[in-house]
Amino acid sequence: MTSPASAADRVAHFSSKLEFETDPSDVHAAIHDDASFVLVDTRGNVAWSQGRAVSAIHLPTREIADRATAEIPVGTPVVVYCWGPGCNGGAKAALEFAKLGYDVREMIGGFEYWVREGFPVVDDHGRIVREPDVLTAPAAGPSCDC
Repeated sequence: MTSPASAADRVAHFSSKLEFETDPSDVHAAIHDDASFVLVDTRGNVAWSQGRAVSAIHLPTREIADRATAEIPVGTPVVVYCWGPGCNGGAKAALEFAKLGYDVREMIGGFEYWVREGFPVVDDHGRIVREPDVLTAPAAGPSCDC
């Protein structure tokens, strides 16, 4: 298979992706390293109440334009997530934050992969404990060493 893209084009493409995307494993590690950013769950109220990443705040996509600057200082790095890889809600939310001038990244895999990788989850009744899915996370620990 041949492609007209040059090596420089490929480097630019994948560098750009990494500048605008992150994943649950990296977000979890950054939380443990006390990195300065806000993790934002952009799903609706029903989804939020049934479960979310422990350290996330709730700001549904449709409310970002009206609420973000009052709740998150501009200049604060933001990581957004929605349901999962079959949902483009995270990209829509990232776009709304970008329009407001935020340094924003989308957590690819969304809430689904946060849960599947065994990271801390809470719902309206408290903490939810789930075992990592061995198809998405190594059985021996939280890092895939990638």
